[in-house]
Amino acid sequence: MKILVINCGSSSVKYQLIDTDTETALAKGMVSRIGMSASVLTHKPHDRPEVKVSGEILDHIVAIEYVVAMLLSENHGVIADRSEIEAIGHRVVHGGEKFTESVLITPELMLELRNLIDLAPLHNPHNIRGINACQKTLPGLPMVAVFDTAFHHQMPPKAYIYGLPYVMYKRYGIRRYGFHGTSHQYVAEQASQMLGKPLEELKLITCHLGNGASVAAVDGGVSVDTSMGFTPLEGLLMGTRTGDLDPAIILHIMAREELTLHEANTLLNKHSGLAGISGVSSDMREIIESAHSNHSNARLAIDAYCYRLRKYIAAYAAAMGGLDALVYTAGIGENSPDVRECSCENLEFMGIRLDKAKNNQAVGQKADISADDATVRTLVIPTNEELVIARDTKRIVEAAK
Repeated sequence: MKILVINCGSSSVKYQLIDTDTETALAKGMVSRIGMSASVLTHKPHDRPEVKVSGEILDHIVAIEYVVAMLLSENHGVIADRSEIEAIGHRVVHGGEKFTESVLITPELMLELRNLIDLAPLHNPHNIRGINACQKTLPGLPMVAVFDTAFHHQMPPKAYIYGLPYVMYKRYGIRRYGFHGTSHQYVAEQASQMLGKPLEELKLITCHLGNGASVAAVDGGVSVDTSMGFTPLEGLLMGTRTGDLDPAIILHIMAREELTLHEANTLLNKHSGLAGISGVSSDMREIIESAHSNHSNARLAIDAYCYRLRKYIAAYAAAMGGLDALVYTAGIGENSPDVRECSCENLEFMGIRLDKAKNNQAVGQKADISADDATVRTLVIPTNEELVIARDTKRIVEAAK
């Protein structure tokens, strides 16, 4: 089955066309700067060079039309007819408590998704926009919603409840939900294969470290805790997000700086984290380069990032009562030996010990970077969230026939 996987942001559409029979991406790409000047479609067929096309892409409907046209292109396409696309899988960030697994998209589901916008106002509206665009451009195709939050739905109440009046949970659904679920699920399954043990017998800590970042405690294949919370703002220091923060701080800043709610939200999500501390960039590669040039705030940003990650690793091992493997994934996790080494410092007491040579060689590839005498394995596993979405889409569409 050929499945088009769609991940929509406010001004972007990421896509992959995946053949689930071979589990290969026939083509992948991204439409960026939607609704802005000089919109760009970057497209990479699996067997040909990457191409870029500029144009006036006013909205997500036009973006999806561009994507389909590129997939059908005589020079750059990978299918001969749009009928070869058999289903569409959509990443949806927030499923709340109602959607604990992937589901077929129906008119009733769309109404429910709109009701969840309050839980993820920065993400779900764009996901809904992508679904609507696909319905108009590729009418009649079955579509499936795959939720970032679903993998974490079995967290126990003691892990997801906040120290607020309980009525706030009952009335507004304020609790820890967790995100990056498809990534944590995928690398946990891959770790099981690498270790040669059933997932049900393993205690894993999975670290999804990209511009957004989260850690999950995966006990027997079940996420029992995770660092992101009610929104993707909580937890680790991130590219532009604060991560964990004394809530009184933002009240203090709002009063001193006379910030509106929108301005405060922008401060927390867009101008903080690595970018805010370093003053250099939100890109870890650029920050590490500056740190090597003795930029003190860049060094501070790296140290704070790794320190917070290290604390979560130790805390989650305690939460599970043990640890078999630590897994690094996503852009930073897969490609930064410096961050992996720094975040594992002082964890030898837990049995975590890296082989420096193996760690330095493991860039963008699956690897066991543990020292021979380590009792806890440390793994690097490239994530593949799109494949998880394609697998779920195939399963649900076939079950609905």
